[in-house]
Amino acid sequence: MAPEELPIEAIGEDELERPQPANEPLSEEKSEDLFQTLQKTITRLEEDQPARGDLKILSRTLLELRYAFSVFRPYRKRRKVTIFGSARTSEDHPEYQAAMELGNKMASHGWMVITGAGGGIMEAGHRGAGREASMGLNIMLPFEQGANPYIDGDSKLVTMKYFFTRKLMFVKECSAVVCVPGGFGTLDEALETLTLMQTGKQTILPLILLDHPGGSYWRDAGVFFEKQLLANGMISPEDVHLYKITNSVDETIHEIMNFYRVYHSMRYVKDQLVFRLKSKLSDEHLERIQQKFSDILVKGSFEQTQALPLEAGEPDLADLPRLVFHFNRRALGRLRMLINEINLTEASR
Repeated sequence: MAPEELPIEAIGEDELERPQPANEPLSEEKSEDLFQTLQKTITRLEEDQPARGDLKILSRTLLELRYAFSVFRPYRKRRKVTIFGSARTSEDHPEYQAAMELGNKMASHGWMVITGAGGGIMEAGHRGAGREASMGLNIMLPFEQGANPYIDGDSKLVTMKYFFTRKLMFVKECSAVVCVPGGFGTLDEALETLTLMQTGKQTILPLILLDHPGGSYWRDAGVFFEKQLLANGMISPEDVHLYKITNSVDETIHEIMNFYRVYHSMRYVKDQLVFRLKSKLSDEHLERIQQKFSDILVKGSFEQTQALPLEAGEPDLADLPRLVFHFNRRALGRLRMLINEINLTEASR
């Protein structure tokens, strides 16, 4: 199967904080503005005379991100799934087998697999996907985590010093996240992805919490979410739609692939949220959306349009129909439910 292409994202002022894929260089004029901003920042740093330790952090951060961007750039038109999980899981464990099966099946759909490049679940994801479809984001640790043999020495492997730069790349470069059971790091990565989506700092994407067929790790976590977070009003009822808990690899793959059945991608254009779709919605379907999701609008209604003039820098997406609306930027769980509604077939209603 041919690899599915990702959108070319033009980053506007509202999007600077959102870690979204940016697959092509910005226009010459826009890039010049950004280079000038960077140069001014460096000038101000010289004037501020910060501590050398602070400058080391800034310098290393810029070096790491520049290099990581250059490694990922040639592959940005292929969708990728990030797989998180324990480095300690042995290859005879059912969770290792599930991660390997997931990597293999996603690669067969033309997707690439990103992991932390270590052992355990990370190794399993790469082993299943194969070297050609694998990308790695390793981390320098005091006890030195070596890269697994399925990505070691590959040009698609990046080794980073800072967790925060590594975390940025994990979510910025992927179109789906799957978390297999793991330790503190896996919990951190799952909850951070949830937080980023819940606060609108990350484009909505499929987040699947995958147990092996007999496992209850994520099911138990889901019980905690509902008993402690939802019941005590710490999250909204709609926020549970931001993740899916399952014991099935096939259900995981269906969740990911169905997410992009009609929905393609999103971006903000000034104060409007623009959904790019793979096919136009019927009048009846659009009317159902108007009735069911008017609560997430600050004004106006949902409108189907062609590409907006400010999207001219994205010619690869020019022919896709748009669903444009004034989103309240708060109801992110409801926004995920809207994507589900968009992807519904007539037979499934």
